[in-house]
Amino acid sequence: MTDLPAVRGTLTSGRPLADLTWLRVGGPADWLFQPADLDDLSSFLRDLDPRIEVFPMGVGSNLIVRDGGIRGVVVRLGRGFNEISVDGDRVTAGAGALGAHVARRAAEAGVDLTFLRTIPGSVGGAVRMNAGCYGTYVADALCEVQAVARDGAVLTLTPGDLDFAYRSTSLPEGWVLTRATFSGPAGDPAGLAARMDDQLARRDATQPTKDRTAGSTFRNPAGYSSTGRDDDTHDLKAWKLIEDAGLRGHRLGGAQMSEKHPNFLINTGTATAADLESLGELVRARVRETTGRQLTWEVIRVGEG
Repeated sequence: MTDLPAVRGTLTSGRPLADLTWLRVGGPADWLFQPADLDDLSSFLRDLDPRIEVFPMGVGSNLIVRDGGIRGVVVRLGRGFNEISVDGDRVTAGAGALGAHVARRAAEAGVDLTFLRTIPGSVGGAVRMNAGCYGTYVADALCEVQAVARDGAVLTLTPGDLDFAYRSTSLPEGWVLTRATFSGPAGDPAGLAARMDDQLARRDATQPTKDRTAGSTFRNPAGYSSTGRDDDTHDLKAWKLIEDAGLRGHRLGGAQMSEKHPNFLINTGTATAADLESLGELVRARVRETTGRQLTWEVIRVGEG
């Protein structure tokens, strides 16, 4: 690979990525860059050969890294990007901060961002995927984000710039989100804390939170998240289509569709990335054959097989 720019953070060649993902699979990155701060990230991307691909990686909660690893540079934000501050009804968080921490900090200040509490992963990933839960999405609460473009330019983007849709944004490849500002309605801190406790209890009762998963494997064909209400419909939920195809608990190698929630793909302990992706593709094919519906991956799959 071409010589890379000098950095003040950490730049590691051939870094295995499996231990940085929730599914614990995948090969190495050519390079893993953990920038010291915004200026370090900006200057690195500015001076990096534009032919080299850049992949921003959060905490790996929604990710399958294929067994051949990732060519190019993986950027992973660390402690310099996880601060959280509250000013009135506005909550600003570094892209490396966990959504759960943001929700708790906001609740302590009387700001309702409780929907973030049960969404796994970092703020950057939540924004990029327009994560949502209980009928509320990042798009509903986001004021602005800071991002570093592939050429190193530091930009402030509005929700309109991101073109939010279900589980997606239009953020260009190689751009790195570094900070996000949200706003939420006022709420009583004790009441918000109680609501989050209830949400966690419901999540733990219905999802395999003790297993190695990457969250929901497929998007809901209906195009919306569960609302948590009693009148929520399940007919076009991914889990129901997988259930109807007879694939709850189905195994392939070390991979399994959860018995507890069939839209969760599990590493039972011996899975390769190929096992997980192959099982996912088997599920997609079986659901297409039995229901005529096309499931779309929600888990991001990157790298070489």
